[in-house]
Amino acid sequence: WGVIFPHGGPLPRHPSQLYEAALEGIVLFLTLHFIARTNPPQLRVTSFFFIFYGLFRAVVELVRQPDNIAHLSGGAYTLFTQGQLLSLPMILVGAFLFYLSTKHGRR
Repeated sequence: WGVIFPHGGPLPRHPSQLYEAALEGIVLFLTLHFIARTNPPQLRVTSFFFIFYGLFRAVVELVRQPDNIAHLSGGAYTLFTQGQLLSLPMILVGAFLFYLSTKHGRR
């Protein structure tokens, strides 16, 4: 399962654009739509957007071809890519908004 991209070398790569379109587009839309239909407290849908978008981005980073600066710390092996680390603040903001939505109750 892979695609050989023009100017991307001879080896097949994961079509991460399709994964992103599926997760960050279709799955995220359906999830937020379902949550919004349940009459959630204020900020709840926004919090789930931040949390799920950040999580989906971090997951897709596992199969993406890294940018030249994607792996931090300069070593041959790193635990996180730059994209995963940049997704972390978004997840944390979503968690904070979720906390606020539970604290303030229903709208």
